[in-house]
Amino acid sequence: MMNGDFLALLPKNPFSQVTGGKGGEELLIHATTVFAFQCAAGVVMAGDHRATSGHTVFSDKTEKILELDAHSMMAIAGSPAVAFEMARTLQTTFEFYRRSQLQSMSLSAKIRALSKLLRDNLPATLQGFGLVAPLFAGIETDDPQAKPIIHFYDPLGAQFEAANYASSGSGSPTIRSVLHYLEKWGDPRPQDMNLEQAITLANRLLMTAAEFDTATGGVHPDRRLFATIKVLTREGIRTIPLDEHELSWQRAEA
Repeated sequence: MMNGDFLALLPKNPFSQVTGGKGGEELLIHATTVFAFQCAAGVVMAGDHRATSGHTVFSDKTEKILELDAHSMMAIAGSPAVAFEMARTLQTTFEFYRRSQLQSMSLSAKIRALSKLLRDNLPATLQGFGLVAPLFAGIETDDPQAKPIIHFYDPLGAQFEAANYASSGSGSPTIRSVLHYLEKWGDPRPQDMNLEQAITLANRLLMTAAEFDTATGGVHPDRRLFATIKVLTREGIRTIPLDEHELSWQRAEA
């Protein structure tokens, strides 16, 4: 009997995907864990580097924070193949609009463009091999007073604006819980942190998630392995380089 809950049609573990396991069980490569939060500098979007296939680590060099244009980016959780294709489609769409209309696409149009791609991907989502649950960060470039915002999506294409933070992927419950605590009782709260503090927090969040979720790749400062972190401000998107990671970590641990 149908109750209108489309997610109930998904496999018990919709983030598992197909590579060909034994006994009829098939597992695809999937990517987790990503998150974004507001800080004083703008929006920090971060993720680990791990892609897994069932209980096997497929790669520890996966880039999950993808720039769509100069003022928007997305973080991927779920099927990397589908998510990367969505990102390439959005990059082409945004660039074509900019060149043909001689202006950037509006933020609301960008948000809906990603929503439409997710909705068009519904057959693959329902079959359990193409699920994507992304995060999006962008800024309205035509408004000089606008600030970067965060949106999160369900796999069916519905989008929701996140006030201060959002997360997705298998490690997201831990990260979301920590961010909720810090926003309510932290001193400083994440939204009041400067960029150096936000970088340290992002790496610590990923370390915490990796403690409780084997699919999440951790942070190992001793091996010079840190999260992928990008920051969105009115000036655009900046990737945090390795030396900045190390400097913020050393100062925080001193």
